[in-house]
Order: sequence, then structure tokens, then C-alpha cells
Amino acid sequence: MVNLVELATRVKSARKERGYTLDELAKRADIGKGMLSKVENFRVTPSLPTIIKVAAALEIPLEKLFEGLDKKTEAKVVRKGESKAVDRDSEHSSIAYFDLAHPRPNRKMDPFELSIPPGGGREQPMSHEGEEFLRVLEGTVHLRIDEREHEMHAGDSIYFDAEVPHCLQNPTEEEARVLCVFLERS
Repeated sequence: MVNLVELATRVKSARKERGYTLDELAKRADIGKGMLSKVENFRVTPSLPTIIKVAAALEIPLEKLFEGLDKKTEAKVVRKGESKAVDRDSEHSSIAYFDLAHPRPNRKMDPFELSIPPGGGREQPMSHEGEEFLRVLEGTVHLRIDEREHEMHAGDSIYFDAEVPHCLQNPTEEEARVLCVFLERS
């Protein structure tokens, strides 16, 4: 099992280090911009041919891109203030994602703390592979899954199929904090 979040982070970081836009890398790799965006935002597990093209376009040996992603590791503690900010689709969302398990390269769950500014959130519903769990830590959020909207307050939780289009928003004038766990299906 490969850590999809870490792979996505490595691809996006390498693209930015080289000064490529999403369009430029997609053209260099001969893949669609939409597919590359989904790879970078950990919405899909890229096929081997796709990741080979991306690695070649970035001039990164494939083994370096995957280095350490399949290793079993011991427990890793992330202390308060040590979470890692992750850029996830910031063009369409004001939600800040903080990776709570970034030191562990091989995992099946991806836990994040989300910070949603007042009046902010995702503009349009999106879907991705796997399942998702949310628990509101502070504030109030509205979660739309397909056509149904759920108003959730601090202490409320929900578990759902992430392949169904969904959209998280904060309709209030106070920041909301949400624990979010992505689980990739095997």
C-alpha cells in the first residue's frame, strides 16, 4: 500500500520546485490537466503509466519518487503544532488542511485537521476514491452529500462514501475546525 497523500505531495512539490504550472507539467507528461490535478490533490490513485509519465516529465527517477512509501514504520507522534499544512485544491476551496500523520509514510488512513474560515469552504462538490469520516471539533459546518445537506455542530460526526460528490462549508462568522479521516479502499 502506497501513501497517496505523500506521493501527491512529492509530485506537487517537485512541480513547484521546477517552476512548472499544472498546465505545463500536464503537457510535458502528455496527460490531462484534470488528471494531474486529481493526482496532486490525492483524489485518485494514479496508474503506473501515468506516474511514469509524470516522473519522466519532472526528471525524477521513479524509484526516488516512491522511495520509502512502502516501508512499514513504527508509531510516529505528531506533537501539538507539528502538523504539516497540505495544499489541496486551493483554487476551489478556502479550507486549510493539516496532515496529522505526515511522519508515517505507509498508512491506510489519512487524518487531517481542517480549518474552515468564516463563510468559507469548498465552492463546488467533489468526489474522490475511498471513504471519509468527519468530526466537528469547533463551530458549525454544512456538509452537502449529493443533494442532501447536513448541518453539523461541535461533537457531531459523519462517515460516508467519498465517491459521492460532497462539499463542506462554514456558513457562520466563526472559524470551524473539523477532524477529517480519508480511508483509501484496497
